[in-house]
Amino acid sequence: MRAMQLNASGPAESLPLRLQEVEIPEPGENQVLIQVRCCGVCHTDLHLVEGELIPPQYPLTPGHQVVGLVVKAGAGVEKSFLGQRVGVYWLHSACGHCECCRRGLENLCPTALFTGYQVPGGYADFLLADARFMVPIPDNMIDEQAAPLLCAGIIGYRALKLSDLKPGERLGLFGFGASAHLALQVARHWKCEVSVFTRSKAHQQHALELGAGWVGTAEQTPPNLLDRAILFAPAGELVPQALRAVRPGGTVAINAVHMSPIPALPYALIYGERTLRSVANVTR
Repeated sequence: MRAMQLNASGPAESLPLRLQEVEIPEPGENQVLIQVRCCGVCHTDLHLVEGELIPPQYPLTPGHQVVGLVVKAGAGVEKSFLGQRVGVYWLHSACGHCECCRRGLENLCPTALFTGYQVPGGYADFLLADARFMVPIPDNMIDEQAAPLLCAGIIGYRALKLSDLKPGERLGLFGFGASAHLALQVARHWKCEVSVFTRSKAHQQHALELGAGWVGTAEQTPPNLLDRAILFAPAGELVPQALRAVRPGGTVAINAVHMSPIPALPYALIYGERTLRSVANVTR
C-alpha cells in the first residue's frame, strides 16, 4: 500500500514527507483494518513534520482525522463492523485501568497511544485502529465534512466545555483556524456573544460571517470583558493578553498540543479567581 511517511523532521517547504510502498498491516486482537477514504490535515501534523513534536520513532505516517471502511477484523471484534464507515481520531487507545482512566480522563492516561504519532496514521491507503476507539459516521455526512470533526471539532468542543462556558456568556477566541471556526458556531448556538482575535483580515471577515459580534487583533480590546477565552494559536505570548481580557472569576483555556513559552505573568492578571488551564487530547 501507499503511505506518506516522515523519516526525519524538517521545514514543511522542504517536503519531508515521502510517498512509500509499505505492507498492508494485519489486525491483531481488538483491532480492525480500515481502508482510508479521507484524512484531514491538522496543525498537530505540522508540529510533527517540523519537529516541534518528536515522535518516538521514525518512519512515521501522520494523520489522525480519518474516515474509512472497515475491511478486516481481528480477534475479539464483532464481524458486524465489516463494511462500516467509521472515523478514527487522535486517541488510538488507553489502558482502561489506571487512575486517569477510572476517573473518565483516558486522554491523560500515561500509557495512551495516539494516532499518527505513536502508531501509524491515516496518510495511507490503510491503517489499523482499535475497534473500541472508533466512531460510526452518519450516512448524511460526506467524508470531507466528517474528517475535520474528528479533531478540530471534538477538541474544539472539549475546549468549550473546559472553559466552563455557559449559554449566553461572552467568549473570546484567540486564533481562528479549523477548530476555532467550529467552536464559534457551537457557541453561537448556545446564544453566546463571541469575540475573535486574529491578525488575518480574511479570518476576521469569516468570523463575522459566522456570527462573531466583534473581531480584532490580540492587542485590541473588545467592548466588554469576556467570561471565558480559548487560545487556539500556539503562541505563549497571547496568554497574558487573554487573561487581561477575561473578567474576575473567568477562565482561559489553552487548546494546543504544543506551544511557545508563556512569559512571566504579573500576579494581577490571574488574581481575582481567574482560571488558566490546558486542554489535552480527547476522550471517547
